[in-house]
Amino acid sequence: MRLMLFAESKAVPCLFAFLAALLLTGCSSSTIQSRKKERATAYAGFSADTKTMVEQGQIKVGMPMDAVYISWGQPAEVLQSENAAGKATTWIYYGGYMEETRYWARRRMETDYQPRTYVRAEVIFINGLVHEWRTLPQPAY
Repeated sequence: MRLMLFAESKAVPCLFAFLAALLLTGCSSSTIQSRKKERATAYAGFSADTKTMVEQGQIKVGMPMDAVYISWGQPAEVLQSENAAGKATTWIYYGGYMEETRYWARRRMETDYQPRTYVRAEVIFINGLVHEWRTLPQPAY
């Protein structure tokens, strides 16, 4: 009778997958409500339509940066540029997922999970207002 080591158990890959997913999603507790409190003065100045969209986690063309921040949170990257319309700022948001990899080891099929990130959304501001935005799907693997 062979004793199964903890490292060979099925629980270990699941534990690693859970921990990696936790790292990808972040451990912060930033929510729309907490961001509203953080930028209460800006939120108070929004139109009723903008407040409704922010509460629903949505954005639209013409929204100010503060509204997008409250609605979607802190971007992962901020890029600066300039064109004929004025100074442009692009906010990049990342998404994450666990990619499954299968391989043969010790004459049996093993499964491993690798964390992957991708650009989930881009918001382009010109002169402080949303000029355009887009969301992108998670890549198929």
